[in-house]
Amino acid sequence: MRAYKDQHFLTDPRIVARIADILDISGRRVLEIGPGRGILTRALLDRGAIVTAIELDKKLIVSLSSDFYTELKQGSLTIIAGDAVKVPLPSFEIVMANLPYSISSPITFRLLDAGFESAILMYQKEFADRMMAPAGSRECGRLSIMIQTYARANRCFDLPPGAFSPPPAVSSTVMWIEPREPLFPIMERTVYGDIVRELFSHRRKTVKSTIKSLSSKYGREKVEELCEKLDPEILSSRPEALYLEDFATISNKLSS
Repeated sequence: MRAYKDQHFLTDPRIVARIADILDISGRRVLEIGPGRGILTRALLDRGAIVTAIELDKKLIVSLSSDFYTELKQGSLTIIAGDAVKVPLPSFEIVMANLPYSISSPITFRLLDAGFESAILMYQKEFADRMMAPAGSRECGRLSIMIQTYARANRCFDLPPGAFSPPPAVSSTVMWIEPREPLFPIMERTVYGDIVRELFSHRRKTVKSTIKSLSSKYGREKVEELCEKLDPEILSSRPEALYLEDFATISNKLSS
C-alpha cells in the first residue's frame, strides 16, 4: 500500500485538543481517516471515544500498532489497513479526520452516501471555500451543491501551514458537517447526483445542451420529455446560475 504523497501530520497539541473538543465523543463510535502518527487518535481515545482508524501507509500502521498496543488489545481502537476511498467502511457515528488533500472530494461524497451523525474534517482552505460557495454563484460547483443539499456545513477555524509536518504550501480549514434532509424534496437521490455531476462537468454549456447527454443512460425519449417539462429559463441557464430548488426540479421531473 502506498501512502498519500500529500499527507501532512498535525503537530500542535493545542490545535489537536481544540479539534477533539468540538464534539462530546465519550462512548461514541468515531471513524478517523488517515491517523498518521496518531496525535489525534490519542486525543480521541483520551476523551473516551471508541475509535476505528483507516490507514493506508504500512509503516505508519506498524508504528500505530506499537504505540497503541494496549488500546488495540482492549478494543477501544481498531485499525483498518487500506484506502479509505475503497475499503468497506465500519459502523460509526462520528467522523474526525485530518484528510489527505488528494482524497478530500471522493471521501466527502462517500461519507455523505454512507451517512453519519457529525463530521469534523480538515481540508485545504480552498477546498473548504468551494464547499461553502452558495448555489447560484459563479464559485459553486458539484461539491458545494451536494454538500448544501444533504448537509449543514460550518467553518470552525483555519490553520496555518506551521501546524503541520511537513508544512503544506496552503492554509487548512476545519469544517463541521451535519447531514440533514434536503430543503426541497428529491425523489431519487441517484438521479439527483447524476444531474448535478453532468451539469457541472459541462458548466460552460446551458442546461438544455448538457442534459441531452443523459440520453445514453435514461433514454432519448425520457430526456426529450424532460426538456418539454422544464421552464425555458432553467433550460437556457448555466449550472452556476441554478439554485438547489432548480436541481431538485430537474431531477424530480426526470425521475417521474
